[in-house]
Amino acid sequence: MENSAVWNVLKWVLAALAAGFIGQFGRSLALRIIKRRRRRTATQEGTHPSAHDVAIEKEQGRKLKIEEKSEKKRAKQELKSKKKHSG
Repeated sequence: MENSAVWNVLKWVLAALAAGFIGQFGRSLALRIIKRRRRRTATQEGTHPSAHDVAIEKEQGRKLKIEEKSEKKRAKQELKSKKKHSG
């Protein structure tokens, strides 16, 4: 094999390794940068939510999930009872 052919193959291998590295860590790095930038703009605008507001939002989310589950169970029970009475 010639030196130029070896160098050509080595360049392609290095390019593939670089692409793999960027693909592996590029997304997480981009998400981290976006998160940091959002946090910085939120604190500058004074719209950073307090811990109390976050807790209230979480509690509301939990209540909503519970309501959705109970509604789904009710619908399932109705469907079962309809099948039972019709069959």
